[in-house]
Amino acid sequence: MPQTLIKNATLLTMCAQNGSKPFEGDILIEKGRIAAIGQNLVANPKATVMEGRNRLVMPGLINAHTHSSETFFRGRYEGMPLEIWLLYAYPLLMGPVIDDRLLYLRSLLLAMESLRNGVTTICDDFFDPPAHDLSRLATVFRAYEDAGIRANISSAAMNVHTLDALPYARKVMPLHLQEKLDFGPPMSADAYMDYCRSVFASLHGRAGRLNFMIAPSAPQRCTPELLQACHALAVDMGVPLHTHVLETKTQAVTGHEMYGKSLIAYMHDLGVLSRNTTIAHSVWVSEKDIAMMAEAGCSIAHNAISNQKLGAGIAPVRRLMNADITIGLGTDGVSSNDTARIFDVMRVAGLIHSVSGPDHDQWIRADDILTMATIGGARSAMLENVTGSLEVGKAADLLILDLTTLYFTPLNDIVKHLVYAENGSSIETVMIAGQIVVHDGRLQTIDEAAILAEIRELLPTHLAAHAELEARNAAFHSTMAEIHRRATSTDIGMNRYAGDPGT
Repeated sequence: MPQTLIKNATLLTMCAQNGSKPFEGDILIEKGRIAAIGQNLVANPKATVMEGRNRLVMPGLINAHTHSSETFFRGRYEGMPLEIWLLYAYPLLMGPVIDDRLLYLRSLLLAMESLRNGVTTICDDFFDPPAHDLSRLATVFRAYEDAGIRANISSAAMNVHTLDALPYARKVMPLHLQEKLDFGPPMSADAYMDYCRSVFASLHGRAGRLNFMIAPSAPQRCTPELLQACHALAVDMGVPLHTHVLETKTQAVTGHEMYGKSLIAYMHDLGVLSRNTTIAHSVWVSEKDIAMMAEAGCSIAHNAISNQKLGAGIAPVRRLMNADITIGLGTDGVSSNDTARIFDVMRVAGLIHSVSGPDHDQWIRADDILTMATIGGARSAMLENVTGSLEVGKAADLLILDLTTLYFTPLNDIVKHLVYAENGSSIETVMIAGQIVVHDGRLQTIDEAAILAEIRELLPTHLAAHAELEARNAAFHSTMAEIHRRATSTDIGMNRYAGDPGT
């Protein structure tokens, strides 16, 4: 791969030395990595030289938490709390699995939208019931390899019956409905470990940018044996243990009802909180939870938009920041967000925390948000030595934005423009590992028009079948609504309500 030199650009490196302070300079890329950053750099005669005047070069954005399994459900649901929404987006009464071609296209569609909007790394915790299948996981890896994106990939693991992972469920749900939920024998921890080891042997590290992460769905949805086995293997392999914790009030009640403690305390007592542990959501954490997370070195994926759409509440991000907990930004799935744009999440995250109280010194600033979207997200994915900032030796995962567009005019403060004004439309070039994957608004790795046409042709039949599943699962709607009602009216002794973001 020849050298690439970007000259005379405005650089925003997000590294420890320069942080979010832009400066003028050049960046030299060789063999997919950043070889030098400075002024008046010289490349070899065969290098590709890109003029950077009036252009911003910054790290690619990191989507710290998403679910490609929702990509075909954009714009389908609203007005539902999580426990009800799950019935339709992830039906209890399941139908046939999505076929391999649609599985590939579904993953590719998420990658396409991500890349066009400046996301160079995604952490995809997709759902592929009823079993974990190596060939189907390989299909998702292949889609991301073809797109050119960097990704941590896993299919969510669980082995506790749905009704045993929800408070009040066995009491509230009529017996005739409970009898319909026969999922067969639960997966053992040993069986899942065998699967994971096969993935590490065959797919992990593919294309130099695709990794496997271990994703037990949530502590209440997994047996202690499965959680502990997942954590031990994650530590051994140096990958994240990626899980959902305390997204909703119902989940806050779950910990106290089932374990007599918060779910964070439950994980702490099992020994599965560590640097490897990445927690999606963290909305309903207490001060004691935050202290345990900080001591363990956990990371958080803050899903500012999906938490609002599903009425889950607002995570206490300032308190998490004050505890020095690493925070990344996630879109969550396209069904609970309706976009894969981290620019959208940055804007919302930059706004909602300003209602946390009258002490405006504690409000979250644009440079904090941009840190979460870049190096914070990389740390949450355990990729901080690879991506997330522009530094010599790191992968050349970067964006080039036009600073003469409407969204940067007049140009006052680049970081504030990025968080509050930009929507991704100023992006000219996206580069991953030194390869240009988007240029002048066009994907360079795949035929976007052909892929979209194929999706439009194949998807109506799939969505019609899914509509039938929705109709069947509507039988459980009133039960889930009652579980939500009971949980939200239950006092669990917390000092804050997550609808009030607190500080």
